[in-house]
Amino acid sequence: MPTHSPGPPAAVLCGLAGWVPARVVTNDELAERLDTDDTWIRTRTGIRRRHVIEPGEATSDLAVAAGRRALRHAGVASVDAVIVTTTTPDRPCPATAPAVAARLGLAGAAAFDVGAVCTGFVYGLATAAGLITSGVADRVLLIGADTYSTIVDPLDRANAIIFGDGAGAVVLRAGQADDPGAVGHFDLGSDGAHEDLITVTAGGSRQRSTGGEVQHRDRHFAMRGNEVYRHAVTRMAQSARAVLDTAGWKTDDVDHFVPHQANLRILHSVADDLGLPRERCVTNVDAVGNTGAASIPLALADAVARQAIRPGDRLLLTAFGGGLTWGSCLLTWPDIQPVPADPYDRGDETAS
Repeated sequence: MPTHSPGPPAAVLCGLAGWVPARVVTNDELAERLDTDDTWIRTRTGIRRRHVIEPGEATSDLAVAAGRRALRHAGVASVDAVIVTTTTPDRPCPATAPAVAARLGLAGAAAFDVGAVCTGFVYGLATAAGLITSGVADRVLLIGADTYSTIVDPLDRANAIIFGDGAGAVVLRAGQADDPGAVGHFDLGSDGAHEDLITVTAGGSRQRSTGGEVQHRDRHFAMRGNEVYRHAVTRMAQSARAVLDTAGWKTDDVDHFVPHQANLRILHSVADDLGLPRERCVTNVDAVGNTGAASIPLALADAVARQAIRPGDRLLLTAFGGGLTWGSCLLTWPDIQPVPADPYDRGDETAS
């Protein structure tokens, strides 16, 4: 009898965890220093609170905490590669991932950063899947981690209300394309002609090579909100449709829509554009704000811990970020052990 090759390996999700800093900043606290109030913030963004790091903490601290939890959840002690996707690395040089790998006891594994701003986690998933399907790695730890409190001006009324700090991580293993948890369909895109819509002007080679004086505003995150809103809704909806078409899925096949947690208005607008009931939209933006590359894994960890997502459920992941960048991914949720306690439960964990 002829034998059939099982085909190239696929990347299969087998571990998940999230982590947020202990310090909570409520809307009322922001109102003490900004010309705003809780009602205005919740009406515009859907956000009630966010978590921020303490002085001296860094992105790597959150990445290590989330990564350790994800490894424990997957029941593995080693991986072949560590990917950290972030907009707020500990330093411009070197990358943050090697230090995270070393602190997790994974020294020797390949380790590198991916920069795609808020689309980072989806880009990171595609990168991790590529390492596995090409045979370079059998297991990959992917961490989305951002500390936007380090780049957002605390007196910037438009942005200080939106962003929070956090990290989310997944472990991927080599498996087959029909395994539950396999991440096999992607849509990725970018449009650098609009790079100025979301930016931090200072700190890179463009600014440094001019030798000019750096203005206060240039050191901080800037975003042209109205234009970003329009691009985000359009690009996320287009990308979602593209990946559904590639996989042969219909909108009704999607049990849970898990978008980048930009703000509630954007999430609902994209769901409405796709014709998805809003109740299928997974969101925890009210409790953590926009956490950049961490937002999708944090939302997943929160929903799975609450048993809102169950084995066999079909998920559509979609993100949009600076660059401009966007991307989408599909997977069916695997039958894995219950995830660690939700990201807000400190337990006896430490970020050390």
